[in-house]
Amino acid sequence: MYLSIGNDMAVRDSSIIGIFDLDNTSTSKRTREFLHRAEREGEVVPCDDLPKSFVLTAEYGFSQVHLTALNAATLEKRLK
Repeated sequence: MYLSIGNDMAVRDSSIIGIFDLDNTSTSKRTREFLHRAEREGEVVPCDDLPKSFVLTAEYGFSQVHLTALNAATLEKRLK
């Protein structure tokens, strides 16, 4: 099955490692460093609007960070 993350994007639910709220997690230095590294390495898939959360996925040996304008709680409800 797939999870719609907005902007006509969907990710395979079996590839999702985690769904994270940017407001809560970006206060951590480690999370900020992780997101900067992912951006430098081209692993970030941007969104058109102001991002509220990100979905970390890993599939076929590649990890990606999908920024989304949807709230993390909304994405978790969709996943169920």
